[in-house]
Amino acid sequence: MEITYFGYGSLVNTRTLGDEAAAIAGTLSGWRREWRAWWRTEGASSQRPGVCTLTVKRAPQSAIQGVMVSEPAARLAVLDEREKRYQRVTDGIADAFRCDAQGRPAPEGAFLYEADTPIRHAGDDDHPILQSYVDCVMAGFHAAWGEAGVRGFIATTDGWDAPLLADRAAPRYPRAQVIDPELLAFFDGLLAEQGVRYITA
Repeated sequence: MEITYFGYGSLVNTRTLGDEAAAIAGTLSGWRREWRAWWRTEGASSQRPGVCTLTVKRAPQSAIQGVMVSEPAARLAVLDEREKRYQRVTDGIADAFRCDAQGRPAPEGAFLYEADTPIRHAGDDDHPILQSYVDCVMAGFHAAWGEAGVRGFIATTDGWDAPLLADRAAPRYPRAQVIDPELLAFFDGLLAEQGVRYITA
């Protein structure tokens, strides 16, 4: 048996997936991303107790790119642990997805992870976005759709007024990736256009 789920953030970076995972790039209609999920990382200090991560919200006039991932059902517990404090949503996900190659929907039962209500808060200086997390996400979009994919990710994601914690030199994100410096410079240029504010630990 297999599970099928839509990845819209770090799950788009296939290097963060399991060895048996297969990802199909496509578009999910009726949803929009936002930086609006508070999280506490291991080793967080009282000075800066948490981070802000991605989630999604229903938005009838919007559509987001991402990947529909299939992998053995035995991996569900591992995935649930990775996405703890997020809830699985199945309603309408399969029919709302169209893959880039064939335009077909996802299998029945496809789901995505949406942040639980208690953690849905905008990022702030005590809950910044990790730069190493953003790097991982945007590298995934670049691998799937090139520069246009990265620009599209930024344009279809709300909450860029939250600060970014400049942790690239010492990543706090547990699935941080090694990324080409030229690609990182491209990311930095796009975020500068967005007016992103950086803070340090």
